Amino acid sequence: MAGEPVVRRVVLMSTNADPLVALGALPGVPDSVDSVRKAVDRVYGHRVMRRRSNEVTAEAALRGARGSAALSGAEWALEEVRRRSDFGGEGDARVMGAALRLTAEAGQLLSIWRQSPLRVLARLHLVAAADADEAAGRPRLAGEPVEEPLIELELPDAKEVAGRLEGLAQLVIAGSSAPALVTAAVVHGELAALRPFGSHNGLVARAAERIVLVGSGLDPKSICPAEAGHAELGRAAYAGALEAYASGTPEGMAAWIAHCGKAVELGVRESTAVCEALQRGAA
Repeated sequence: MAGEPVVRRVVLMSTNADPLVALGALPGVPDSVDSVRKAVDRVYGHRVMRRRSNEVTAEAALRGARGSAALSGAEWALEEVRRRSDFGGEGDARVMGAALRLTAEAGQLLSIWRQSPLRVLARLHLVAAADADEAAGRPRLAGEPVEEPLIELELPDAKEVAGRLEGLAQLVIAGSSAPALVTAAVVHGELAALRPFGSHNGLVARAAERIVLVGSGLDPKSICPAEAGHAELGRAAYAGALEAYASGTPEGMAAWIAHCGKAVELGVRESTAVCEALQRGAA
């Protein structure tokens, strides 16, 4: 079934009009969903959240951006990110700057996502690429190269990308009763597998995951930086889980969703540590 969207391949035999529900029922996925929900509820119940949630949100954004940049090859210490103000130039500084801009921009796009996800993706890429990519904000055309060295999956052609992006957009617009973790994992996995833009695809995919987690109501204050969790799990584990997603098998999809669940839980752990530091007066 070359060219068949991953989600459709997994649920091809299902008669459910909401294909993401079928993914939510895969072995192990309900346990991941339940574990994530309990972890998120615990950090939202922390006493610091009643008075200083804005500070936790700001710190989570910083740690999330740092984690996303690390997965795209720019590994900086948190204090260095906090200290620096110049993220221009080339190399790691440009990647870090793109991650920081995306994290800030994601919160401004929540109201648009459900109505026009492709518009949001275009905006995210435009923000990430800044003036470094003449094709910023539009999906790649046939024959155009992709600069994404840390994602080594087979690259779909431009025609397949266009079809699968449209299918993903239709899923988002239609809405789903599937858990937020499932939807976020599919959006992230599909964008990372497709690499629809000429650059910054990993950063855009992880920003889109954040938008889904926040917009769904699972993490409304954006204090659970999954990007930090993905980084903590490591590039090798990230690449392996993406390969499982791209296989389109039920086992592969379940493994990817579980991986994303672990990332969210590790993001929760980051913010719990922030809450504890604020409570002690250490931050």
